Amino acid sequence: MKKFLVCALLLGLAASSAMAWDAAKQKNLGKDSNGMQWYILNYGRDENGIPFAVSRKYYTNTKIKNEMTELLMTKFNISSEKAGSLYFTEYGYEYNSDGTMFAVTYLRHYDMLGNEIHGTVYDDSSDSTKKTFVAVPAGQAVAKAAGYIFGNTTTKSAKKK
Repeated sequence: MKKFLVCALLLGLAASSAMAWDAAKQKNLGKDSNGMQWYILNYGRDENGIPFAVSRKYYTNTKIKNEMTELLMTKFNISSEKAGSLYFTEYGYEYNSDGTMFAVTYLRHYDMLGNEIHGTVYDDSSDSTKKTFVAVPAGQAVAKAAGYIFGNTTTKSAKKK
């Protein structure tokens, strides 16, 4: 009975968090070169016409998860128990008008239940959280998301030569 209740709770949480995003825009990007599972949750243009995307990385590689857990503990003074519950990280991206440059606007680390462990917002409020635009790297989640925003499968900087 206890296992059933835990399963029901987890399914309910998964369903409620999945409903927070437009299902038509959710894309499974598969695993990256480190074996991490990536998804695009949302993309498009915000109310000001700025191209954006939200992606999520699940820690399916124990080594990478342990490195991130250690970083959360040392850099942000998060307890080992809380940091060790890391399950996924969500990224907000903003793009320039043609999708060749992007900036991370936020990143948030979550546990399996969707509780935020730690987050950082990047804007122009301080030097340590200054939003910085860089070239979109070919083949990575941020490039794949740009492809959906701009109506192609690759951005100018991500096209194969």
